[in-house]
Amino acid sequence: MISPDTKQESWRLNKFVALCLGVSRRKADELIDKGKITIDGQPARLGQQISDANKISYNGKLLELQSKQLIILHKPTGYLCSRASQGGVPTIYKLLPKNLHHLKPVGRLDKDSSGLILMTNDGDFAHSMTHPSFYKIKRYLVTIDQPLQPLHRQMINDFGVQLPDGRSQLTLERQHEGDDCRWIVEMSEGRNRQIRRTFDALGYTVKKLHRTNFGNYSLGDLKRGEWREEKFTNS
Repeated sequence: MISPDTKQESWRLNKFVALCLGVSRRKADELIDKGKITIDGQPARLGQQISDANKISYNGKLLELQSKQLIILHKPTGYLCSRASQGGVPTIYKLLPKNLHHLKPVGRLDKDSSGLILMTNDGDFAHSMTHPSFYKIKRYLVTIDQPLQPLHRQMINDFGVQLPDGRSQLTLERQHEGDDCRWIVEMSEGRNRQIRRTFDALGYTVKKLHRTNFGNYSLGDLKRGEWREEKFTNS
């Protein structure tokens, strides 16, 4: 019951569970360890191998392998990167056909931010793109409410700004020569609202935040609210 397209004679259980549920292999191991996964009706064990003849279930529901999928979505402002709407605010799933609703966002953009969102059912890929140890560069176009002072630019670039959850260091470059309000910001971290909080700590308000790149993936000419299928790369 693994998949009619599968050519492998055997699979490692955690890899199969991760692919079916769109989670990382580490998370799959947690589900196995907690007894959420069964093989032919019996509790699964960590490290088990499975074959096409086995029936694997999660909380009693039979799992079947799906093809790996990846899309890029151009998120407009005013949408949440979640499945559940809050206070009537729409989610990014309103922008997608129902046959893509099983995909999960790789990282987040807050409601007031726009730009590139990767969405996939491959948990290992999502982990490799978001865990700090993999050092994936993200690029943003950021507009602040007043010109950035040279000392503050040096602090952000060279020393970092101390936030409650740790030091935040960003790479800044002007979008246009002589314009100190609009910046290209690059970072490899992905802490909650980190760019906004970094500027706020120095007395600035971010008026616009738009992500254009994530690793090797680029928004390109994709229009707001639109999406496209993408190939997996070693980004």
